[in-house]
Amino acid sequence: MVEGKVPEGRVLSAKSGEDEARLDATLRPRNFGEFVGQAKVVENLRVWIDAARGRQEVLDHVLFTGPPGLGKTTLAHLIAERTGAELYATSGPVLEKAGDLAGVLTKLARGDVLFIDEVHALRRPVAEALYSAMEDFRIDVMLGSGPDASSLRLDLARFTLVGATTRDGLLPAPFRSRFPVAERLEPYPSEDLVRVLQRSADLLGVRLEPEAARLLASRSRGTPRVANRFLRRMRDVAQVRGSEVVDERVATEGLRMLGVDEEGLDALDRRVLQCLVRNRGRPVGLKTIAVSVGEEETTIEEVYEPYLIQRGFLLKTPRGRQATERAFAHLGVAPAEPAPAARDLFGS
Repeated sequence: MVEGKVPEGRVLSAKSGEDEARLDATLRPRNFGEFVGQAKVVENLRVWIDAARGRQEVLDHVLFTGPPGLGKTTLAHLIAERTGAELYATSGPVLEKAGDLAGVLTKLARGDVLFIDEVHALRRPVAEALYSAMEDFRIDVMLGSGPDASSLRLDLARFTLVGATTRDGLLPAPFRSRFPVAERLEPYPSEDLVRVLQRSADLLGVRLEPEAARLLASRSRGTPRVANRFLRRMRDVAQVRGSEVVDERVATEGLRMLGVDEEGLDALDRRVLQCLVRNRGRPVGLKTIAVSVGEEETTIEEVYEPYLIQRGFLLKTPRGRQATERAFAHLGVAPAEPAPAARDLFGS
């Protein structure tokens, strides 16, 4: 490995592994007052929760949609905190059969919050069993198999399901309709990310200069999880360089080591664009891109592609993905023929 570089990989992925999840938990707000950003979502949740508490009712089921790393898990924790309930967390892929779901649901007391991440990944039998649990607060469990099989109906305590998904288009309509509260989280503007970084720096005991905070925020893809990941790496750089503060110089060096350029793109982002540019702006299929850059199709589509589209570097067409004029300019390559223009959705 070249000194001063990190291995190419998912540096900017908003997905969180076990170690990252534990670190994220240390920075998690303890109440809505500490939560930065998503002001409209937070305001709505406060109203729905306080209204339900005023009527001594259980909060309706809540669905959070939006890209990864924007705070869906954190908001589930804050719902439980504000309602004074216990939170039970799981994920769609973990619940393999209806019996797994029944085991979770029967543990819930009245008012408890069940958080299911990646709720779109629930297997169909599990999702269908969840329908009656959400609507009628009962679940049917099959006992035995074959001619001797029987069904046992279990009554459940009234609970609140909080579902989170990055791919809301995969949710069946009957499932989506059972969430009376649906909120979409949007990428954070830089000013909100600066506040996130300053709060995290205080919790980590890091002195963060305003200029460094603004630089890190501008390259964090509108995602607090990415911003906090940057901050931890800048802390490492400052420590090794013998600096007591993360200033603009440290932040610039750290971002260079991570391979993050002025547009917030990392090595894999640029490899995706290079694949498209090599085809002189002609549409390229997702499978071809995945093979070219050595990454899974779902990772390209869910993690990297959305930001490239938002920044105006990539277009999705019925025939495939296509590099824009901005992509050619960013890589310093002149297109063989006029490339399509795309609007930067972040407005910069």
